[in-house]
Amino acid sequence: MTEYTSSLLRLLSERGYIHQMTDASALDALAAKQVVPGYIGFDPTAPSLHVGSMVQIMLLRRLQQAGHKPIVLMGGGTGKIGDPSFKDEARKLLTDDLITQNVASIKTVFERFLTFGDGPTDAVMLDNAEWLDRLEYIPFLREVGQHFSVNRMLSFDSVKQRLDREQSLSFLEFNYMILQAYDFRELSQRYDCRLQMGGSDQWGNIVNGIELARRMDGKEVFGVTTPLLTTADGAKMGKTMNGAVWLNEDALPAWDFWQYWRNADDRDVGKFLRLFTDLPLDEIARLEALEGSEINAAKIVLANEVTRLVRGDEAANAAEATAAATFAGGGLGQDLPTFDVTEDDISIVDALVGLGFAASRGEAKRLVTGGGARIDGVTVTDESHRIALSGNEIRVSSGKKKHGIVRRA
Repeated sequence: MTEYTSSLLRLLSERGYIHQMTDASALDALAAKQVVPGYIGFDPTAPSLHVGSMVQIMLLRRLQQAGHKPIVLMGGGTGKIGDPSFKDEARKLLTDDLITQNVASIKTVFERFLTFGDGPTDAVMLDNAEWLDRLEYIPFLREVGQHFSVNRMLSFDSVKQRLDREQSLSFLEFNYMILQAYDFRELSQRYDCRLQMGGSDQWGNIVNGIELARRMDGKEVFGVTTPLLTTADGAKMGKTMNGAVWLNEDALPAWDFWQYWRNADDRDVGKFLRLFTDLPLDEIARLEALEGSEINAAKIVLANEVTRLVRGDEAANAAEATAAATFAGGGLGQDLPTFDVTEDDISIVDALVGLGFAASRGEAKRLVTGGGARIDGVTVTDESHRIALSGNEIRVSSGKKKHGIVRRA
């Protein structure tokens, strides 16, 4: 591991955030002697960010923990185009009203991760629509466009792979990297921002911004990217068979969020603890060294710490209590998903669909006949089986990790 002099790069290196850097020695020296404002951009393509964005959010948190200034840049302007990096096709264009709603919804999550204010290391939140919406096309082309080589832009992997597969890349999308580069230059002028951070897929966009600031202003700015994060089984971080693991409470219940981390692969526990919690490294080393069934204790710590950070203490405590009641005591846990019915009984197939454990009756039938459905812990393989309610709450399970309550309304 490279030895750094600044607390910032030591922290990022020890926790596993660094994939690529531009001029690491110069950035290390700068961070060792002064406060470095750094930013990450988030395009508002949905009302909530999902777990796949957490590395970047935590990166801003680490920046502040190391004594520097985080800038959260909402993509109210670039979101009108959509980042084409490593995408197979263009994003659906969003209306201005929907973008505004999404920005307002996404903003709330950052308040748990960062301290905002007017101090030198306090975080600020900006929206690039403030300057991008005011650009005039011809002056922008003359002032900024002259600094970009189309040949070079076509050589970046994020674009080249799309073209190699002969998939269309619109002129609108092609402009995205120019506008992101302009963001960096604008922030360097307005806030003396010296650092842009992002995922490894943003390397080309970040380099463009660095070169633009140098060519137009003669200013030295830097870039850091994080590794592509996948789970141990190769799945993309933040995605499950049931969809995205959203950060906002109104997009995903706290119990489901907690369960995502509790069900982490044994091989991912140490990595996730380093990236997504503030636990000391020596404690993380102890937890990831646990073997056999003991690793489950480390997973509960992981689930509690991440849920506490994203959703708050109350949500984490309630989720853990529900898990204890459901798994250890065989109880019903208050935060489990529920399905209320008006009849005295219901088929196991309808119960699985009603709880959201199956997308269709056909899928539910296959789950039952395959031995994946249980009622109060007892496996049911007859797809015609009916659950008698008569005022009781019945626990219905799909596999070992999904549990819900069916009850008489």
